[in-house]
Amino acid sequence: MIHGGVALHGEVEISGAKNAAVAIIPAALLVDGVCRIENIPQISDTDMLLTILAELGAKVSFINPSTIEIDCTNVRYQDAPYDLMRKIRASYYLIGSMLGRFGAAKTTMPGGCNFGVRPIDMHIKGMTAMGAEVNVKNGFVYAEAAGGRLRGARVYLDKVSVGATMNIMMAATLAQGRTIIENAAREPHIVDLANFLNSMGADVRGAGTDTIKINGVDRLHGGSYTIIPDQIEAGTYMLAAAATGGEVLVKNVIPKHLECISAKLRETGTIIQEYEDSVLVKGASTLRRVNVKTLPYPGFPTDMQPQMGTLLCLAEGTSVITEGIYDNRFKYVNELRKMGAEIQVDGRIAIIEGGKRLTGALVQACDLRAGAAMIIAGMCAAGVTVVEDIHYIERGYENFVGKLKSLGADISIVNFPDEPEELEKILAIS
Repeated sequence: MIHGGVALHGEVEISGAKNAAVAIIPAALLVDGVCRIENIPQISDTDMLLTILAELGAKVSFINPSTIEIDCTNVRYQDAPYDLMRKIRASYYLIGSMLGRFGAAKTTMPGGCNFGVRPIDMHIKGMTAMGAEVNVKNGFVYAEAAGGRLRGARVYLDKVSVGATMNIMMAATLAQGRTIIENAAREPHIVDLANFLNSMGADVRGAGTDTIKINGVDRLHGGSYTIIPDQIEAGTYMLAAAATGGEVLVKNVIPKHLECISAKLRETGTIIQEYEDSVLVKGASTLRRVNVKTLPYPGFPTDMQPQMGTLLCLAEGTSVITEGIYDNRFKYVNELRKMGAEIQVDGRIAIIEGGKRLTGALVQACDLRAGAAMIIAGMCAAGVTVVEDIHYIERGYENFVGKLKSLGADISIVNFPDEPEELEKILAIS
């Protein structure tokens, strides 16, 4: 529940990158020994992945809430728990890590947020090129390497895919010979996964470019690694500060990773000051319209598109958003319309007539990033906004409500399980 109209002020600390952590945790399965991972974000997706590893026989120990030790020395091949795996997209990373470790894998098709088809055809293409037989039936992915070990191969990705790049990279780490991934994705979390694997004894070169070369090794050893800060969490707080007209110092970031977001915010009139490991965001008195197209890194991230859409509802003039990654990422638009936004969607294009005052309403978090967008909208709206289905938000933002409260937001988690009329009364009064 959010009481809107309060500008955010203060400092916020960014957690470890979700998109890196959900690949690095499955990659720990490749390590014959103890790996210590620091700066793990405390979110439901990482909790589920750690539970899955434990069910596979790994020893998982928490040193503190954001530091864990994973020992996969005695892990043996078995089916991963279906009920957990079907809830998260990152379950497909176990295809690469299990194939690399055991020469066989059985996983579910990816779950998580529903904002478009998530095909794994390029993942399968990569595994098949390395000598695996892969079949998809009854919602499961079955894979088995000929002779029990994958072989190095050249894999050209028909479309830039973060998930396929990371999955093939993991599978190739313990494969026999060299694997070359062409047209690879270049996101910061791909570099982070490569750095993690290399710190454990892998030989991965070229991460961050469109050609990645992996020379397979016989085993990975234990070690320590610290996950990078979360680019999308940082961007979300930057957008929230700009939308509410506040001033927020976003700490523990890599400013270069944020340049694609900072550039668009500057176009709106928002002031961005970069420091060594932080950025200061100062909201403009009047936001200017901009056009945005989401693209693979270093382009504007698709995971920031709903938050930007909310900001542009407040900007003067007509803005256009073109979604270049997913087919169906505008589901949040219907929720913003409930708050008074004027947005027309045609396929992958949204036309936003900005400068309208948003008003509080009962809205849903359609997915992780849409949920964050709804909270930003609520903080900018007149009256009370209630965001339902916040379990989506908890998948990817550590202590989101607590961090926003520390910046001055009037926000709280409430339960109305059996009394919807009480909720209606609160909204009516506002």
